[in-house]
Amino acid sequence: MMDKSNSDLHADELNPLKHLTRAQFAALGGDAVAYIKAVPGALLTTLIEEGHFDAAGEYHLVMSADGTPLMVADTTEAVAEWLSDQRIGVATLH
Repeated sequence: MMDKSNSDLHADELNPLKHLTRAQFAALGGDAVAYIKAVPGALLTTLIEEGHFDAAGEYHLVMSADGTPLMVADTTEAVAEWLSDQRIGVATLH
């Protein structure tokens, strides 16, 4: 069993974003807030019909707060480069 220290608990209490529902998160900014999720190629092939992905590979999927896919890349560098040209805030997943 993992036990959080008092400082970790205090930090969680101070960050209301960690307790948002999916709908509340989407309402924050729609297309102005995004998150990045690592996704296996086999799953991407089922999500994006016209895409050709290596089933054994791992990709990085950038999605808007409302769940709309924005871009897929095979490296974190490609994601960072694409994001540098966008006016999108990135939220972290926990």
